[in-house]
Amino acid sequence: QLQLVESEGGLVQPGGSLRLSCAASGFTLDYYAIGWFRQAPGKERDEISCISASGGSTNYADSVKGRFTISRDNAKNTVYLQMNSLKPEDTAVYYCAKSSVALCGFEYTHWGRGTQVTVSS
Repeated sequence: QLQLVESEGGLVQPGGSLRLSCAASGFTLDYYAIGWFRQAPGKERDEISCISASGGSTNYADSVKGRFTISRDNAKNTVYLQMNSLKPEDTAVYYCAKSSVALCGFEYTHWGRGTQVTVSS
């Protein structure tokens, strides 16, 4: 069964860092782009980053550019999101998702259940 499981988020102080992971099972991650999304209370779910299957192409939303880094380890079937200089407005439920193809910019077919990240002092 195809599954994506995000690591546990948590409570982080403003300015702090957190690394999320997205572990895939039931399929080989190598062939697909993976995206990270987030949804804050009362807002729509937004895509914040994507990495191509090879890892050679990444993109970021303006809101996280320069602070977040997406990476992948295909040998471990895992994608990561390193989040630095966290702000209260980064508080949201974070989701990873599998694309239908190897490149970013296309539809996503499978989603993890999400993990809560709260940035607060």
